Amino acid sequence: MAKRRFIAAAAIIMLGMPLTLKADAVAGKAAFDKSCKSCHAVDGKGNPAIAKALKVELRPLGSKEVQAKPDAEISKNITEGIGKMKGIKSLAAPDVKSVVEYVRTLKN
Repeated sequence: MAKRRFIAAAAIIMLGMPLTLKADAVAGKAAFDKSCKSCHAVDGKGNPAIAKALKVELRPLGSKEVQAKPDAEISKNITEGIGKMKGIKSLAAPDVKSVVEYVRTLKN
């Protein structure tokens, strides 16, 4: 009986969550918050102070330009860097994949 209640409660909770918040995206948000948030900001729109200091335009991660990139390119940008952004070597491959999943939830 308790098991059925737990399953029913879990189903209700899961049905109430946006589909974009899959387990990979939740893990990706945690990795993003740790490794990316300082430059890209909580919402992925970019930290204006960092952009000004580096004299770059930080394209919002939810923008059409970023969202149009294939997962492999976003993964490469994360691990190897792009422009003045240095690669994040401390992220393991599964974490990079999860960050990509999270970035996909930032669509404008």
